[in-house]
Amino acid sequence: MSALANILNLAVQIFSFLLLIRLLLQLVQADFYNPISQTIFKICAPVVEPLGKLFPTLGSLNSAALVAAIIVQWSFYLIFGLIKGVPLLGILAYLPLAAYNLLFILIEIYFWGIFIIAISSWIGTTGHPSVRLISQLVEPYLRPFRKFIPPMGMMDFSPMVAIISLIIIRNSVLPVIGGFIKSLLG
Repeated sequence: MSALANILNLAVQIFSFLLLIRLLLQLVQADFYNPISQTIFKICAPVVEPLGKLFPTLGSLNSAALVAAIIVQWSFYLIFGLIKGVPLLGILAYLPLAAYNLLFILIEIYFWGIFIIAISSWIGTTGHPSVRLISQLVEPYLRPFRKFIPPMGMMDFSPMVAIISLIIIRNSVLPVIGGFIKSLLG
């Protein structure tokens, strides 16, 4: 049973990751015609488009993609809760934990996105379509850091400070939030 749980968890994490990327692509209005964007939109369409009829897009925030990501994360708890005989009301209590998991994934997206941008700038591949798309995703997060930490000569330390802030959030703030949510679940 644990092998099945691990496989299902991996599938849920990957699809949640893609749904969050789709949400961010639309939120930052990244290049829609990039082949990676097109692929992500097509993969997520069967889940996001039906929800789009119930949850409208608010500005550039696609609430259907956000709801889809939460539902996909929560589906893991739903499936195993139903197998274990947990009442549906008890499984609904896991919605905040699903949202917490998405927050963790979002931090990981920004962490690795900034890391990829930094490495690509060192090796000179910033013009690659995938790197440009990642740059479009992380730029809104990096912008405030770049505003307060200007480049020093040819060195831009703002990505390093942005990554350190993500590490602090991931290692200090998220465990407190996660502990609180898990204490509510009993």
